[in-house]
Amino acid sequence: MANVSDFILERLSEGGIRRIYGYPGDGINGLMGALDQAGDRFDYIRVRHEEMSAFMASAHAKFTGEVGCCLATSGPGALHLLAGLYDAKVDHMPVVAIVGQQALSSLGSDFQQEVNLQSVMQDVASYVQLIADPAQARHVVDRAVRIARAERTVTCIIVPNDVQTADAVPSPPRSHGSNYSSSAPAISHPVPGDNELQAAAQVLNAGSKVAILAGAGALNATDEVIQICDILGAGVAKALLGKAALPDDLPFVTGSIGLLGTKPSWEMMRDCDTLLMIGTTFPYSEFLPKDGQARAVQIDIDPRNVAIRYPTEVNLIGDTAAVLRRLAPMLERKDDRSWRETIENNVADWWDDVHKKAMEGANPINPQRVFSELSPLLPDNTILCGDSGSHTNWYARNVRMRRGMMGSLSGKLASMGSGVPYAIAAKMAYPDRPVLAMVGDGAMQMNGNAELLTAAQYWKTWSDPTFVVMVLVNHDLNQVTWEQRAMAGDPKFVEAQEVIDFRYSAYAEMLGFKGIRVDNPEKIADAWREAFSSDRPVLIEFVTDPDVPPLPPHITKDQMQAYLTTLGKGDPDQWGILKQSTKQMFSRFNLRADKDE
Repeated sequence: MANVSDFILERLSEGGIRRIYGYPGDGINGLMGALDQAGDRFDYIRVRHEEMSAFMASAHAKFTGEVGCCLATSGPGALHLLAGLYDAKVDHMPVVAIVGQQALSSLGSDFQQEVNLQSVMQDVASYVQLIADPAQARHVVDRAVRIARAERTVTCIIVPNDVQTADAVPSPPRSHGSNYSSSAPAISHPVPGDNELQAAAQVLNAGSKVAILAGAGALNATDEVIQICDILGAGVAKALLGKAALPDDLPFVTGSIGLLGTKPSWEMMRDCDTLLMIGTTFPYSEFLPKDGQARAVQIDIDPRNVAIRYPTEVNLIGDTAAVLRRLAPMLERKDDRSWRETIENNVADWWDDVHKKAMEGANPINPQRVFSELSPLLPDNTILCGDSGSHTNWYARNVRMRRGMMGSLSGKLASMGSGVPYAIAAKMAYPDRPVLAMVGDGAMQMNGNAELLTAAQYWKTWSDPTFVVMVLVNHDLNQVTWEQRAMAGDPKFVEAQEVIDFRYSAYAEMLGFKGIRVDNPEKIADAWREAFSSDRPVLIEFVTDPDVPPLPPHITKDQMQAYLTTLGKGDPDQWGILKQSTKQMFSRFNLRADKDE
């Protein structure tokens, strides 16, 4: 007779879950035994740390649109999931977490590894339930999967280890209190009414300088967004999770927005009179138009996401692509294209500026050049996986996404250590596509080195071995160092920020990968070519200059004051950062002078 663990897996399978990321422990022995018998229905991926399994489940959801699933033992195993689960929660991704618990009879006795997981998981998960009776398993699993998928959120199933091995109850007794559930999905498809669409069209038609901000909700609406831009003569800025929503070779795409953003995105938001936000909860309102400057319309699948960053007049709730297709016939084509021409000129200047900055000398390599030379060499269908650090600036600004590429990272949580697990999840979901992880040396030492072992375990099952991990080596927790300088006015705190040297490429060779180390800027392009043509996974490390500043698109008076205060306090790298800051600032002026001539 099947036990509860067998039955749970059966319901997960009926709910459409095919891959589970996890780590074993005695708190889930029953579930692991059942997984061993269900190998024909599940692809079980054993990670090196439970946190990574949650990040992989989140990434799986981001790249596939399916429900991600992770599995951990009781106590510390379940607690380790939290960072990855919060990543899924704040980026609105469907993930089901299954965790073990001590035996029902021991709960409340301060037993070993006993943690009140219902309380712990209550904030991160929209639905949390402990299965205390085998008869619950059917409706708890069905609801957890259905809610995660429908609400694009995290749910959690807690299974005590004695319940895991109890006899299954596929159909509860027909009595008061019993529930008879199904695994059928229930996806909400909200549709805005014609009056709302007409109101939105009136706002957009009245504007003469329309700016669009596209986020992750626009990833499946590329053609629809392009059509709207053509009608309205608009430009498009992209939130970081929406970087792949539109290709960067379109002349009206201004690139990323925010601290990691571009100058043309800043200029467009500064000067627009109308704003259309599509599928985004971009958090930094200081990079949007001033309050009251622009009339605004927002499109999102979830009502809770609208009118929280900017005062919108009209909110359209529904699938982005479907809403835009209904909206387009109501819009009037703008004959005056001067606003669009201004945007395109700014974008062209920006890409010239990016190239010039990237080619400035540094000690030994300018990190911007690493990413600028990467762009034209990326295979067409590459999946790019970022981490959190100074390299995220260069991914946001310097990498030109092409149609067909995918890209994501830990968005609103902005968690370090997400790059390598994201890349592994991407490769597991699309084993025939090239995958690139972009990681700093701090994140690599945090957990990336360990998860390379996961890649080593599974890479020979991939139909295409192209799996590249790029490590930006600057021996500094560089993003935080620059934040301390620009935001707090404090010099680099060496004891806190220094990252010790480690030969990542040599370590990769030990795992059977190809290892490449580059400390000469003239060898960057050849190294990228070698990496993407390899017959095995590759780790490529670039030794870069930590003193190259990730300058924001607009430097405020407070930021400049904090920076000058930092230098007055005697930053240990002050001569290097002065030199590189001067180079980066003057490259703009030199570019303008070249164009004036």
